Amino acid sequence: MMKAYWVCIYEKIDNSEKLKEYALKAKPAVEKFSGKFLVRGGKNKTTDGIKSMRTVVAEFPNYDTALECYNSKEYQEAHEILNGHVIRHHQIVEGN
Repeated sequence: MMKAYWVCIYEKIDNSEKLKEYALKAKPAVEKFSGKFLVRGGKNKTTDGIKSMRTVVAEFPNYDTALECYNSKEYQEAHEILNGHVIRHHQIVEGN
């Protein structure tokens, strides 16, 4: 079975305190679904496309689990914290 990944590209962050609050709540939700963060911020350079100030990649055992986590009550409560504070592009992708 192939693993799956959340790939999240932050285009704009208006409130870093809300982002921290989100991260504290999102981490246990991701871990509940056997997810682990591979990338959380750090140094980056946009070489093509939309300039990103932050990138996050989380790995899950499979695509269905990644979807289940995203749609879970726990994660959606965390996600609500970001409303009006960030612009980001979030994808769930299957891969090796």
